Amino acid sequence: MEIYRVGGAVRDKLLKLPVTEQDWVVVGASPQQMLELGYKQVGKDFPVFLHPETGEEYALARTERKTGPGYTGFSFHASPDVTLEQDLQRRDLTINAMAEAADGTLIDPCHGQDDLREGLLRHVSPAFVEDPVRILRVARFAARFAHYGFKVAHDTNALMREMVANGEVDHLVPERVWAELVKALGTDAPHRFFTVLRGCGALAVLFPEIDREFDDDRQAHNGQSLPAALEALKNSVAHSDDPRVRFGVLISSLGTGLDTNSRYNQAEDLCQRYRIPNDYTRLALAAIRLECHARGSTPENALQLMESGGAFKKTGFWQRLLSVYLITGILDKPRADLLTALATKAGAVSAAQLEDQSLRGPAIGEAIRARRLRIIADAKLDPEH
Repeated sequence: MEIYRVGGAVRDKLLKLPVTEQDWVVVGASPQQMLELGYKQVGKDFPVFLHPETGEEYALARTERKTGPGYTGFSFHASPDVTLEQDLQRRDLTINAMAEAADGTLIDPCHGQDDLREGLLRHVSPAFVEDPVRILRVARFAARFAHYGFKVAHDTNALMREMVANGEVDHLVPERVWAELVKALGTDAPHRFFTVLRGCGALAVLFPEIDREFDDDRQAHNGQSLPAALEALKNSVAHSDDPRVRFGVLISSLGTGLDTNSRYNQAEDLCQRYRIPNDYTRLALAAIRLECHARGSTPENALQLMESGGAFKKTGFWQRLLSVYLITGILDKPRADLLTALATKAGAVSAAQLEDQSLRGPAIGEAIRARRLRIIADAKLDPEH
């Protein structure tokens, strides 16, 4: 029995990046042997085991065969006679198909180290076309390694286009799309996730709302190489590392030529289609719905923004909303800072501070709101600040 470190851990070590997760392949062992050594089996479709001490995943070397459409249509073969090279051959990209032996020897039958040096995301074999999730993974790796200048190899992009044309992308389930998207949002170049999908034709299938932005003729007049929404997403990286804020920036920047209701409905459809978590969805939709109040200059606008934006609930939602507006240019920093200060002051108003202590029920809330409105009015908000 031989054990090898494989995949991302080997790749990231060669790139001199922090290794956060380690995966292992076991060659020459049976499930029974693994159980006898104290490993706990967790894989249903193929034998994956958890190390009894570290909890890291150890998978038996395996081969796979396509049996149906989509990413679930595979049968697997794992046995002691499957070699390390056969296991590596089934992987998606050459940079993920390297292994390291216990003595540090690099096993690289697919020349992944060469592609690391050249900055290429290249498929391992023609079997790449069998799993549509690989399109999303390539796009996500392009976003993650954009800082190093990584590009998708031309022949790999050709295979991705073939997969789109054959309808493989249609079999992706919402959870898998979101899983890759949210990882891409955490990279230094999240916009690359979408430009790679655009380059192979998958964007029109998965995110038609974003794909349409590329065809907006207005972009030709301001010299941007990216649509405004992706430019905003790109710029968000310098201002926030919160993926919820980055997602809010992207979604609230879509369809700026549409009316507010159309933009809201479009964003809501996208979020529902991919079952996007509520904290992401709520922020993106609120950024669209409350934009008129953020742009407004009256005390009522400001108070409505605070109330609907959660300024008085101490949840962090308010600051994330202001971050979205700062990044998209709806608010400038002096005005955002003023709104933050006013929200703190107005939020401190309580029933005990009211002059009329005889108020009961809804009248108390109305009086608190009136006092908050006076605090904001006294600040003399105007559209220039």
